Amino acid sequence: MTMLLNLIYTVVGATLVLIGANKLTDGSVGLAKRFGIPELVIGLTVVAFGTSLPEFIVSLLAGIRNDVASSALSISNVVGSNLFNTLVIAGVSAVFCPIAISRSTVNKDIPLCILASTVLMALALDDIVSGGSERFLTRGDGVALLAFFIIFMSYSLGLAKHRSRREAENGEVEAVAPDDTAEMPMSGLRIALYIVLGLAGLLGGGQLFVNGACGVAREAGVSEAVIGLTLVAGGTSLPELATSIVAARKGQSALAIGNVVGSNLFNIFWILGACSCIMPLPVTGLTPLDFLMLLGSSVCFWLFSRTSYRLARWEGALMASAYVVYIIWLIY
Repeated sequence: MTMLLNLIYTVVGATLVLIGANKLTDGSVGLAKRFGIPELVIGLTVVAFGTSLPEFIVSLLAGIRNDVASSALSISNVVGSNLFNTLVIAGVSAVFCPIAISRSTVNKDIPLCILASTVLMALALDDIVSGGSERFLTRGDGVALLAFFIIFMSYSLGLAKHRSRREAENGEVEAVAPDDTAEMPMSGLRIALYIVLGLAGLLGGGQLFVNGACGVAREAGVSEAVIGLTLVAGGTSLPELATSIVAARKGQSALAIGNVVGSNLFNIFWILGACSCIMPLPVTGLTPLDFLMLLGSSVCFWLFSRTSYRLARWEGALMASAYVVYIIWLIY
């Protein structure tokens, strides 16, 4: 009976989180479009922030609970979500429709993901160098991650300002988002309602999800880290999956890739940075191989993107297959 109740908590919580993230993202995008923010920047910031909120809520609530089962979810959720984003979301989106990737994304944005993965691995596994007995993301580590986040946001806002100036000089302002000209702009009241309802769904659903997932792990005798890397990571990454597939099928490749890249950067720099500043996070149940897999997925994404600046169907299929092999190895 307890297992069934925990499963119900998990499903209901995940549903509320996904609905909340969807509404909050819709409201945020509507707000961003009112200010004429370019599509790529919306994907890198507004959409990425909205679709990363499930991971943030789950990791934050898990860390605040301050018990072994919950704490294991905080970091494993982010590592698993980034792996899911890179290998499954980008991969599956490319299988649906080959994705064109701009030179700027290949030369600047994806390398930032490689940097983020490298920094996280260095901070999480610093005991190997120091010889310590326990692994933690300390408050100092959190400050360092937030510093990287500020740099990323400054870069993104600078990109938006540069593109707006260039489009104004070339007389291309009207061509920024041709698909949106036929749509009725979202009203301010609707934007506010979506944001409020989205936050409510995220907070309430996140609490239920953490309670249910931890309960399932305890009842089934499964490692909390494995639960975080698989079930929780996949569940909280569903908004990114839906957003990127829809964007890819509509030909909005900049939004699809910007969503994946921006979400990965938000997950590491913002989520783990903010959560570890609030409370040091133990790196429980994760091995160096998990972090190497995280780094390797970003490098693989970058190498594939450099081939004619597009992600082909076979490359996407190979990335998704690598994730399946990793999950099988993780479980068995």
